[in-house]
Amino acid sequence: MDVRIGIQNSPRELAFESAQTPEEVKSQVAAALAGDAKSLEFVDTKGTVFLVPAAALAYVEISGEEARRVGFVA
Repeated sequence: MDVRIGIQNSPRELAFESAQTPEEVKSQVAAALAGDAKSLEFVDTKGTVFLVPAAALAYVEISGEEARRVGFVA
C-alpha cells in the first residue's frame, strides 16, 4: 500500500510503501490527531522509520493495493 503525506510549509511530500493495511494507517493518524501525540511514526517495507510531527500534517493519502491485470481486458 502506498502512503503520501503532505507536511505544512514543506514543498515536497513524503511518499513510501507500507506493509500496514489502510485501516491501520487511518486509525493511527486519527488517534494521533485526536490525542496529544507529538509525532506519528511510520515504517516502510524496507524498514525505514519516518517520524512526522502531528501538528504539521497537511494531508495523508492512503492508496490500497491494486490487483494486477493479466491478459486482455474487454
